[in-house]
Amino acid sequence: MTLIFILVRWHGALARALDFLRPILLLGLRWWVAWQFLASGWLKLTTWDTTLYLFQDEYHVPLLPPAVAAVVGTFGELFFPILLVLGLFTRLGALGLFAVNALALVSYWHVLGGDDFAAARGQHYLWGVMTLVIAFVGAGRLSVDALLERELSHRSSQV
Repeated sequence: MTLIFILVRWHGALARALDFLRPILLLGLRWWVAWQFLASGWLKLTTWDTTLYLFQDEYHVPLLPPAVAAVVGTFGELFFPILLVLGLFTRLGALGLFAVNALALVSYWHVLGGDDFAAARGQHYLWGVMTLVIAFVGAGRLSVDALLERELSHRSSQV
């Protein structure tokens, strides 16, 4: 057997092993990104006076009055991560967090856009990529979505 066929077989074995681990990776990815936003949303909620101040004087949310932006932003940081943690309507939750993250970048660009904030900006880019991976790939087998899809498939096959 030639070297290329041996490498192809090894590569196939590696692919099967990684495919087996994919649900765990997606669960960890969902929980990690959810935690980042839940922590931020909880901080906003528990220090509401400071949150309102920041939205009035520091964050420049386009098109929304500061108080409305504070409510919408805090809601998004608390609601969408719960969907990710559960794996329920996961793609919607991931796209919602992508939008929250993008709006945070836009609203705070006057600070995050500076050279001194490349690391903070990089975090937002990372969260954006993570939410897009979840949106495109889905929640994986370890999710309520997977349970609902199996149940729906089972019910439709009985009809």
